[in-house]
Amino acid sequence: MATTNINVRVDSALKQEAEALFNDLGLNMSSAINMFLRSAINHDGIPFEVKRSMPNAETRAALDEYEEMKKNPGSYKRYPCFDDLVDEVLTDA
Repeated sequence: MATTNINVRVDSALKQEAEALFNDLGLNMSSAINMFLRSAINHDGIPFEVKRSMPNAETRAALDEYEEMKKNPGSYKRYPCFDDLVDEVLTDA
């Protein structure tokens, strides 16, 4: 079977982590990439779900609250420094 080269640029830390993982699995980078390509062909697409990460409900609520605070800054208590905020939180705890 004839072979060809594929050149891919990746972050060096990502490459090192992937090589360590593949070595633990008894694979080299070339074998792992070939497995991925064969799996993509067999699945007739990417062999795993590809989607944007969506924040969970708690994070979404916090982002919504932040947007509301930006729109109405006068409706929220402000602190002259972070230490004052921490002192109030610890006093209320």
